[in-house]
Amino acid sequence: MIITGRKQSQEIIERIKTSNTSLPIFCTGSHWNTESILLAARNIEQKYGIRNVPVAVAMTFNYEYMPQAQRITWTRDARLGFLSNMKHLKVLADDITSPYYGLHVLPHLDHADPVRDQWALTEGTGYLASVMFDAQKYPLKDNLNLTTDYVRNYRNKVLIEGIMDELSVFQAHEKHAMGISVDDYPERAYDYMKKTGVDFLVADLGTEQQSQGVGKNVYLKDRACNIRKLIGDRVLVLHGTSCLSDEEIRQLPGDGILRVNMWTRIARETGLYAIEQLKKREEKIRTNDFESIESHRYLMDSIEKAASIMEGIMESLGYGNLK
Repeated sequence: MIITGRKQSQEIIERIKTSNTSLPIFCTGSHWNTESILLAARNIEQKYGIRNVPVAVAMTFNYEYMPQAQRITWTRDARLGFLSNMKHLKVLADDITSPYYGLHVLPHLDHADPVRDQWALTEGTGYLASVMFDAQKYPLKDNLNLTTDYVRNYRNKVLIEGIMDELSVFQAHEKHAMGISVDDYPERAYDYMKKTGVDFLVADLGTEQQSQGVGKNVYLKDRACNIRKLIGDRVLVLHGTSCLSDEEIRQLPGDGILRVNMWTRIARETGLYAIEQLKKREEKIRTNDFESIESHRYLMDSIEKAASIMEGIMESLGYGNLK
């Protein structure tokens, strides 16, 4: 079942909070990837006997580092890709005969710039449960004004993530490599949330988006815990989770992380697996074995592998305890 709008979405968030888990926000750039997210949630549902398992299906629009909506169709048109994926998601999750019908699926717009992604942030909100209003590249004063205006106009429609500082992206930024100096971030984060009125804060916790692997960055656990203590609630969103170990991921709910974005690790490991399976079928492909040649087989490999990775992440985030 697709969950949109602020009221229903907030009810899901309260469930996540009371269960002491974190909501995974899995990104998609294709129809097969979208279904793999639902399959992972259905596997959790069946394994633990949990009804209405919540999961967020996220997509960027024209984000320069990963324009996922552009990748949905050959046209590279972000609007068409966005609409195509939303209709695909609705068929899979809202049809009463679908195996995914009992899930609570929250569509999320990720990394939405107020100028570049204006259509998605305005007309696209009717399809969404939440948005990340991404003004990180603007001067702080402009960021505050832009974010505050958006919250004022759209807070009654969707849940809103805000972001205060520019996050690190692999091969695009170097700030984390130099370390963190005196940490006034918790106080600034508190002030940012108070001034803008956002529901959640995408926090700079030392991680790196599109990271090359685990152990490349230092996760700032103390910073996360200090923000939670200062704000008095779990409101943090973590990006760059692919650079964390499984043990660090298991600690995130207790550190005050409410929403956890993940994409790079899933894409990397799934891609490598698909290549391995393709090599194993090479001889059959050369002999014109239809089942091996037809693209359906490649898609099944990818869907099943990606779902297994996401299922493990959901378990690490405490989904076995979901109430």
